[in-house]
Amino acid sequence: MSVTIRLPSQLRALVGGAGEVAVEGATVRAALGALDATHPGLAARILDDRGELRRFVNVFLADEDVRFLDGLDTPVTSGQTISLVPAVAGG
Repeated sequence: MSVTIRLPSQLRALVGGAGEVAVEGATVRAALGALDATHPGLAARILDDRGELRRFVNVFLADEDVRFLDGLDTPVTSGQTISLVPAVAGG
């Protein structure tokens, strides 16, 4: 299933400046794995040593935070968009 992953500006240098990358995957985890396979090093910025989302990275499938769905095991369908959004501290 082809899905689009939207990347924040902080990660775009790792994908040649692209704001979006199309990947294959049936779950959010599989899509992120496919992204890392084609652009090595991205997973380390998104996932911790246990393979879970880092606290400062929010992942949305459409408008839904995957933490409130099935986490990284949330299924995706062809044509959906996954957005990686860094948490921002305010003050």
